[in-house]
Amino acid sequence: MGCGASAQPATTKDGKSTGGSKGSVTAGGTGHGAMIRSTKGKVSDFYNVDKKKLGEGSYGSVSKASNKDTGAIRAVKTIGKSQMKNLDRFYQEIAIMKMMDHPNICKLYETFEDHRNIYLVLELCAGGELFDKIIEVGQFTEVQAAIVMQHMFRGIFYMHESKICHRDLKPENFLFTTKEPIETCTLKVIDFGLARQFTPGQVLSTKAGTPYYVAPQVLSGKYDQSVDLWSLGVIMYVVLCGYPPFYAETDADVLAKVRMGHFTFNPSDWKK
Repeated sequence: MGCGASAQPATTKDGKSTGGSKGSVTAGGTGHGAMIRSTKGKVSDFYNVDKKKLGEGSYGSVSKASNKDTGAIRAVKTIGKSQMKNLDRFYQEIAIMKMMDHPNICKLYETFEDHRNIYLVLELCAGGELFDKIIEVGQFTEVQAAIVMQHMFRGIFYMHESKICHRDLKPENFLFTTKEPIETCTLKVIDFGLARQFTPGQVLSTKAGTPYYVAPQVLSGKYDQSVDLWSLGVIMYVVLCGYPPFYAETDADVLAKVRMGHFTFNPSDWKK
């Protein structure tokens, strides 16, 4: 959506909650989270929000906005409370975002809330999704692939060091900051709807993710944060050859191939 967060909150494949509730993730103290303001009231009191939408989904919309005091350009994501199936889980997503501060993670600046909506004021990433760039160019050069993968690994390494597992990494969940060439642009991870905190050695069990990119361990219901690295490996395959290593006509067939872990390297695609 070109905003810094998805308009529709993610859900687990088995319909289970990702756990937690409002306040279940600590984001206070003197760190980054303590600097993020949460305001009860109208975002329009502090920001000039464009009427034109950058993106729109079933749960909300994203618009470009400017801070009335500083002129800083941001993205404002508006989420309707009545459309949220699990509001507590969304509060948890916000709390996780407040914990993070890294050049390759889309930054949350502040939040607003009124009786109807929740508003997230986010870093504006105007370059579009990695997914759209793959569609546009077909295949990245090895140099381009190395650059975007480095950005992804840096962001996910930071998340894991912060004891946070993303669990839904895919090209749609990475945004370029600008429309500059790939070689000079920064890539940032977004959408923390399925992210959760973990403790060292903890075994996670909730089946969550997207069929093409989910790790076999997630499907078995016993995994840890390393499943994010599997997803990044699948993304690397896609950016280099233009299609996923596990492909089928239905999600069920895709997941069957993922469980087996069998894939090939078509010589004609990898010689380019």
